[in-house]
Amino acid sequence: MITIKNDSEIDKMRKAGKVLSEILNTLKDNIKVGMTGENLDKICEKIISENNCSSNFKGYYGFPSTICVSVNENLIHGIPNSIAFKEGDLVSVDAGCIFEGYHADAAFTKVVGSYKEPIHKELVETTEESLEKAIKILKPGVRIGTIGSVIQTFVESKGFKLPTSYAGHGIGQNMHEDPIIPNVGKKDTGFKLKENMVICIEPMVQIGTDKTIVLNDGWTVMSNNKLGTAHFEKTILITKNGFEILTK
Repeated sequence: MITIKNDSEIDKMRKAGKVLSEILNTLKDNIKVGMTGENLDKICEKIISENNCSSNFKGYYGFPSTICVSVNENLIHGIPNSIAFKEGDLVSVDAGCIFEGYHADAAFTKVVGSYKEPIHKELVETTEESLEKAIKILKPGVRIGTIGSVIQTFVESKGFKLPTSYAGHGIGQNMHEDPIIPNVGKKDTGFKLKENMVICIEPMVQIGTDKTIVLNDGWTVMSNNKLGTAHFEKTILITKNGFEILTK
C-alpha cells in the first residue's frame, strides 16, 4: 500500500535523514587503505546510538549488521567483514536508520585512494549522475516509468548495465514500501507520484552484464562476470512543486 505522509511523519523522516547523512559522510571519510567493513559498521552503530535512533538493517530478515558493505564485483547486500580495503577498491556502503518509527535509507560508492582503472571512475560517476538526473525530474504527476527511463537511457548511453532484479522503493514506517521504483522503464507509464510520498531511488550499475548471482552467505549480490559495480541511493520527499532530498 502506498502511503502519503503527514507533517509529523515527514519531520521524523527528516530527522532520520539528517542522522543518516552524518553517518554517510563519516563513513566516506573513513574509507581508506587498511580500513575494514567491520570498522565502518561499528562507526555507524555508534552514531545511530548517539542520536536516539535505531538500525533498520540489523536483524532485517536476519541480516547481521547495521550497514551493507559491498566491494568491487559485489553489488549490494554485502556483510561487513575483517578484510582490509586495498588501493583502488570500489566500496559501496548502504546504510539506514530509524527515528521514532520512521526510516531513512541511502547508499554511495567510493574508491579507496585512487582509481586503478579508468572504467571504474566512469562507472561510479555514471551511477551517481544517473541518480541526480532522476531526482531532478521529480514532482507530483511524474510517473514511475519515467524515473526508470531517465536512469536507463543515461546509464546505457555510457555502455553500462542495470540489473533488473533489484530496484528502489517507497519508505516510511517500513524500510521497503510500495511503490517499487525500477531503474529501467518506459516514459509516461506506471504509477503517478503524489505530494508527500517518500521514495528511495537507487541505481545499481555493472560493467558488461546485467546478470547477478547471490553468494553462499545468502545475502551478497555479485556481478556474474566479476567486474566492477556501483550503487547510489537517496531518500526523497515529493513536495508540492518538486522534491526534497532527506538524505543530503
